Amino acid sequence: MALPQEFITRIQTQLGAESNDFLASYDNAASYGLRINPLKGAPDAIAPELPFVLSPVAWTPEGYHANPMEHPGRHPLHAAGVYYIQDPSAMSVVSLLDPKPGEKVLDLCAAPGGKSTQIAGRLLGEGLLVCNEIIPSRAKILSQNIERMGVTNALVCQEDPAHLAERLPQFFDKIVVDAPCSGEGMFRKEETAISEWSPDLISMCAERQHEILSYASQMLRPGGILVYSTCTFAPDEDEEQMRIFLQEHPEFVLQNWLDYLPNADRAAKAGVESGTLAGTMRLWPHKIQGEGHFAARLHKRKTESPKPDRQPRKPKRNRQAKPNDHSDFLRWQQETLLPTPWALDQKRLISFGEELYLLPEAAPALEGIKILRAGLHLGSQRKNRFEPSHALAKCLTPQTVTSHYHCNEDEAVRYLHGEVLSANQAGDNATPAQNVAGWTLVCYGNYPLGWAKASQGVLKNHYPKGLRIQF
Repeated sequence: MALPQEFITRIQTQLGAESNDFLASYDNAASYGLRINPLKGAPDAIAPELPFVLSPVAWTPEGYHANPMEHPGRHPLHAAGVYYIQDPSAMSVVSLLDPKPGEKVLDLCAAPGGKSTQIAGRLLGEGLLVCNEIIPSRAKILSQNIERMGVTNALVCQEDPAHLAERLPQFFDKIVVDAPCSGEGMFRKEETAISEWSPDLISMCAERQHEILSYASQMLRPGGILVYSTCTFAPDEDEEQMRIFLQEHPEFVLQNWLDYLPNADRAAKAGVESGTLAGTMRLWPHKIQGEGHFAARLHKRKTESPKPDRQPRKPKRNRQAKPNDHSDFLRWQQETLLPTPWALDQKRLISFGEELYLLPEAAPALEGIKILRAGLHLGSQRKNRFEPSHALAKCLTPQTVTSHYHCNEDEAVRYLHGEVLSANQAGDNATPAQNVAGWTLVCYGNYPLGWAKASQGVLKNHYPKGLRIQF
């Protein structure tokens, strides 16, 4: 691999004799992993059912090393949101954050959604997750991944951090800043990271990171936790960034990763170590089974600070709404859904044109924030009828609908390709007497793939055209 000479020279200074082992690691294959989605079940129960050779990631209970030659990303279980393909090193950041059900968490630089979906799995549908991405194309991918994983309590927004800080001062319990960086840790995976690298890029990223961290600090409540991370080895973007931030923000204190990362002893034995700034976490690719990463956990001390000028307001209800505004949905719900594990609270229903959403219970006022996904997208209110969304299908189970159809693997592949299925076909996959009617949840195992409309023994495919897969 042709690495930039200036990068090699700096690494030799940074690592000394150890730089030889580091540079030799670029001759090895890139790391590859998958992270099981706790919203679909207990990871230790799901892992043995997966048709792949897996080994646990030491620093993430739901994470596993996998073999890319088995193509987990092309299996129906991936489309079902049972797991997320992610570099094992990147999984360490949310483990260090350690979000708990009921907390309000912000992923400030969230695309493509690896850390957001990991946070959502830890929240288990309780509390609030706000995922932000300023670049429109990346925000769209983020929103799709939130949908695929069956997340019900997330807002996806596309905002500049400065504006978000103005709207949501001291609002969050925990924040992740996985900052845009020079990408040195991705050299084995992305050739463009090598071609785009330069010392000037490091300086530009460091300046932007400093700015983003400042806005993040404004949105964290006193007593809250902020985790800063990058996928680069550059000290100016890592330890030096933290030194400057702590000098400018004396209300923050750096907490040692060894005291707060679950399974820290196992992680240390697997090669995770401290950075040159005591307490920060370094993952070097020649020491671990993963790519390069840096992370630091910061605690915002509870001090007597002035209240923010602008307090987050409670969500306004739709002033145009009338008691029968959602009657088509409520009628559809009564016909199609059984009791769900999350509450369909009518007070949290919110409409954007024809689109109906279930707003997360802890959501702030949305006025003035560019929202791509306002919680759980329930569906569309057409003339005299309601059409359920793909997002709603992804957070259901066969036990929560009146009509469902279990696919075998061949049928699942055909369904994800957009084909019509037969609801009269007998076999091991058959539901009792093939008793499917109306809106039907198509499942692979216990995991939903999407909707179909059953009529006269045929399941008309409603898998979104933009998501259809060529296996």
